[in-house]
Amino acid sequence: MTRLVHDRYCDEIALQTDLLRSVVTSGADLSATVPTCPDWSLEQLVRHVGRSLRWVELLVRTRAEEDIPEERVPGGDGPRAEGDPAALGEWLAESAQMLVRALRAAGPDAKVWGWAGIPDAGFWARRMTHEVTVHRADAALAARLPYEVAPEVAADAIDEWLEIVAFVQRTAPEDAARELRGPGLGIHLHATDAGPEADAEWLIELTETGIVWRRGHEKTTVALRGPLTAVLLAFYRRLDLDDPRIEVLGDRELLEFWLERATFG
Repeated sequence: MTRLVHDRYCDEIALQTDLLRSVVTSGADLSATVPTCPDWSLEQLVRHVGRSLRWVELLVRTRAEEDIPEERVPGGDGPRAEGDPAALGEWLAESAQMLVRALRAAGPDAKVWGWAGIPDAGFWARRMTHEVTVHRADAALAARLPYEVAPEVAADAIDEWLEIVAFVQRTAPEDAARELRGPGLGIHLHATDAGPEADAEWLIELTETGIVWRRGHEKTTVALRGPLTAVLLAFYRRLDLDDPRIEVLGDRELLEFWLERATFG
């Protein structure tokens, strides 16, 4: 699939982080539990995002050839005082600015360690775009604020998620993704609000050797339909399958089986 260009990923990291910062400074309760990440408060979620941005910045800036422990990331813990939205927002914004500068300076082909078998800065530009995009959804849900994302970004996030699942199947035989196999079974994702230029339909086939997928329209075992943002959130397990914005047609149990096992980390 055609990915977004490197500069667009950099722009999107800045935009998505700025939108996340606006949640932080909106008056939202930073101690509130994030419903889609129940082990975290909203503040803990934001600190996780900022720490991740700074970790990747360090990887890219130093052209790291191996993983760097997060405890070695300068400024990774964020503001000392808790419950301060202004300080937290400033730290988050600075974290994104640092990463975007490093990614732009490096360019997409610079060699950098990466955990998905793609050892370049381009991998990290894409990964962090979707890391922040999806965690912004978590924050918006916690703060009960609206959430929307550009169609091309949402579609690329689904592409990347499928690539990650396939990678995990190949490289982590003990992961739950190993169970996503079975000839004749398939999942169709269908965005009902995207024009033909978005090509926002996917066919995911579960084969004996692992998943294969492509963009396109085809009837199969189960279909998940709805607006693209809603399909994205449901596929990332951020939206319940009973939500009225989406529709499940066919074997719902197969889709639930997928959602329980398609993960990483």
